[in-house]
Amino acid sequence: MAVTLVQVDAFSDRPFAGNPAAVCVLPAARSETWMQAVARELNLSETAFLVAQGEGFHLRWFTPVAEVDLCGHATLASAHVLWEDGHMPPAAMARFTTLSGELTARRDGDWIVLDFPAEVVREDSPPAGMIDALGVSPVWCGQNRLDWLVQVADEKAVLDTAPDFGALGRVETRGVMVTAAAAQATEADFVSRYFAPAFGIDEDPVTGSAHCALAPFWAERLGRTKLTGHQVSARGGVVRVEHQGKRVLLGGQAVTVLRSTLSEAAAADHG
Repeated sequence: MAVTLVQVDAFSDRPFAGNPAAVCVLPAARSETWMQAVARELNLSETAFLVAQGEGFHLRWFTPVAEVDLCGHATLASAHVLWEDGHMPPAAMARFTTLSGELTARRDGDWIVLDFPAEVVREDSPPAGMIDALGVSPVWCGQNRLDWLVQVADEKAVLDTAPDFGALGRVETRGVMVTAAAAQATEADFVSRYFAPAFGIDEDPVTGSAHCALAPFWAERLGRTKLTGHQVSARGGVVRVEHQGKRVLLGGQAVTVLRSTLSEAAAADHG
C-alpha cells in the first residue's frame, strides 16, 4: 500500500516560512525503527505519524535522531492535513493520543488552535557550560520537564544569540529557548529562539511546545493571559498563546507545500 507524506509549513500563512513538518497518516501502526528511518531520511525538525484510534488519532513525533514527548508545529501540521485531505469533516475537532496525554485542535477561521499542557518553568541555576555555549548574558534562567528557558535583556540580545552548537549539544536537555520582551515597535509581546542540537536540531524555526512554557512565563510578567509570540529565527513564525492555568492554547496557521509517495522499498516495514 502506498505511503503518502505531506510537508506543511506550520505557524505561517505562506510557503517557505514557519516550521516545516512532514505528516504521514498510516492505515496501521508501524515500527519505531521504520518511523525513525523515515524521519532521518526527510531530515526535517519533526515528522508526525498518525493512526486512527477510536474517535481520534494516535500521534507520534520524530526528529531525525529521536522520538520526542511533545511537538506543537507537527501537531498543527497534522490537524491541517487531516482536514485538508478529508480524514475528518471540516468542523470536527481533531483529537490526538500522545506521549503528553490527549491533545486537541480546532479550526478558528484561517487559524488552528491547539490545546496543550502548560509546561511551567521553575527558576534554577543553569547546568555547567550552557550559558557559555549560548554566549548570552542571562537575566533569568529556569527549566521544566522538557527544556531550559533563558531570559535576556531585550530583543536585540535574542537576535544576536550565536550558540556554539557542539558545546550546547553536550548539555543534558532537550533544548534551550532564549527569550525577551518584544521591541515596542512590533506587534508581538515577546520574542524567542529555540536550540536543540542534542536532538539533531541546531535551531528550530518555530517551536509550539516551547510556547507552552513561554505563555505562562510571559503572562506572569506582562499581566495578560492572551499574548502573541514571534519566534525570530531565519524563517520566523507567529504563535498566538492563551494561558489557561494548567493548559495553554496555541494558535497558528499552516500551508501545504509538498506531497510525495514513498517507493515500495521505502514503504516496506521490516521492523
